[in-house]
Amino acid sequence: MIPYQTTVKKSSTIGSNNTHHSAESAIRLRIDLNVPNWRSYIPILDVLRFYKKQDFSHDLTAGLVLGVITIPQAIAYAFLAGLPPQAGLYACLVPTLLYAIFGSSRQLVVGPVAIAALMVAATVSEHARPLSDDYMGITAVLCLQAGIFLWLLRLTKMGGVVNLLSHPVISGFVNAAALLIIISQLKSFTGLPQTQTENPFMDLTYIYQHYDQWNSVALALGFASLLLLWGFSQYSQHFMRLLKPSISQRHPLTNLGPLIVAALGTLTIIAFNLDTEWNIATVGVVPDGLPSITMPPPDLMLWVALAPSAAMIALVSYVESYSIGTTLATREKTRLNSHQELIALGAANIGAAFTGAYPVAGSFSRSSVNYSAGGKTPLSSIVCSIVIVIALLWLTPLFIFLPHAVLAAIIIISVMGLVDFSGLRKQMHFYPNDAYVHAVTFIGVVFFSVESGLLLGVLMSIAFFVRRSSRPHIALVGRIGSSQDFRSTKRHEVETFAPISAVRIDENLYFANSTQVENRLYKMISNKPDTRHLLMVFSSISFIDTTGLEMLIRVVQSLKRQNITLHLSEVKGPVMDQLQRSEFFNILTGKLYFSTDQAMRELQREIDPYKARQEEIDLG
Repeated sequence: MIPYQTTVKKSSTIGSNNTHHSAESAIRLRIDLNVPNWRSYIPILDVLRFYKKQDFSHDLTAGLVLGVITIPQAIAYAFLAGLPPQAGLYACLVPTLLYAIFGSSRQLVVGPVAIAALMVAATVSEHARPLSDDYMGITAVLCLQAGIFLWLLRLTKMGGVVNLLSHPVISGFVNAAALLIIISQLKSFTGLPQTQTENPFMDLTYIYQHYDQWNSVALALGFASLLLLWGFSQYSQHFMRLLKPSISQRHPLTNLGPLIVAALGTLTIIAFNLDTEWNIATVGVVPDGLPSITMPPPDLMLWVALAPSAAMIALVSYVESYSIGTTLATREKTRLNSHQELIALGAANIGAAFTGAYPVAGSFSRSSVNYSAGGKTPLSSIVCSIVIVIALLWLTPLFIFLPHAVLAAIIIISVMGLVDFSGLRKQMHFYPNDAYVHAVTFIGVVFFSVESGLLLGVLMSIAFFVRRSSRPHIALVGRIGSSQDFRSTKRHEVETFAPISAVRIDENLYFANSTQVENRLYKMISNKPDTRHLLMVFSSISFIDTTGLEMLIRVVQSLKRQNITLHLSEVKGPVMDQLQRSEFFNILTGKLYFSTDQAMRELQREIDPYKARQEEIDLG
């Protein structure tokens, strides 16, 4: 038999009446539609081509604010990653510039972030001592591998693999990572010397056992910094409104807390000689000048050992960056080009590999500041990089007396905003499996390692998916009243016709569920001994694998021996293409119908012409 065919009328080409779009709309159209020409891979060219003079003041202001906010954060995140302070500043130069050139988001700021720093520290500390030259070389390899992995995802068009990191997995990971980051800063917060331990619980044990060595001055600096940072975030806008009532709640000046706290901490150290009198640890000498070009060590065994961690860092960085960029694009009523983001983030990490930095990602806090400060284009990120260059060339002496306790407070406040367990209750009520995935990921990251926790979460998500799809919902359907709609006989008052069993399978047919589906079909038939026609409604089936096809063939042959004819309805195009490439239509005993309504009408007419005629009259 010849299956039905459908004709799709393609829309006509956009006419000349649409040629009056604004320049900004033209840029967005290029980004949204992923036009396959070389200019589409360098979005900043279109930004510069249509750049407006009035945008420069906004970009300049946003870039300056970003720069002064980024300096203390970058230094703090470098120490978190186990790197010297200049590595955090280097991560704000070439990587930020490369993303500004290749990125499709106008407000996303790429650079050092806490989550990536934690993953770097957890990975590289297994192979080298923090702050050593070997550590820097290994970090370079990690950057290069992460960038190459992101580019491979783009070349193979497998960006969708990031969907394996579902929301519950990411939520559990972020909550656990925030806890680990806070624990990692407690030594600096209490003034204890930095010692390398195997897990966070050993850190807590060490801190507790050496409570008599806590530095009271360091603790005072840390708590004072925490209090100032919290107070600044909560009440700075209220204070500013006393000076200027019309000031916005999201004014960029309300985000200067880290810079002000860092400056006050530095002045306190200098004024009272706390570094020498009370042995307060400070950043120390930061080499001035710009980074030199470095080459990752060509150690094959090291590359193989780091590859899984690099892939995980790349995936997490991309998910984090894309989520932030999408949020900002939604506010601007634009869209991100996911493929271009893979290229841009990959380029940023490869740039970091050769400039003494570490893996980078989109920063939620700095991107939000950029948006709030009025940044219009990626030029604000370029201005931010210029501020970092100025700091590296002429301002490094100011970092010598910046205390570690203050940097620890900056990090703790930054990551506390990431902690969110409120979703667990919602997940437990809506879909408990998501809550279990969240909890397992959290426990895995905290008790084992970052990579182990993420892998556990992903595997558990896949296991739950396979379990659910292996037991698909299969409904016996009937007609609702005199309409053309068919619904489950268990949920609605429907009309059925004894010789015909219409069955809807609400899942794709593949190896994990084919046997289950086959057994359920036979059971339904046995419960309706008068069945002479089985109509399988394919409205919910989008894919069939070889195992699913073999199951369908067995069902056809088994039903044929019972004098039952198998028919199909509402077969989707991709499934139709699959079936046409097989022998299925040669052995199908029944017909292929465009809709379930059409199938039931014709089959009823064939079985009971008089009753079918009466129903057609009732249906109009």
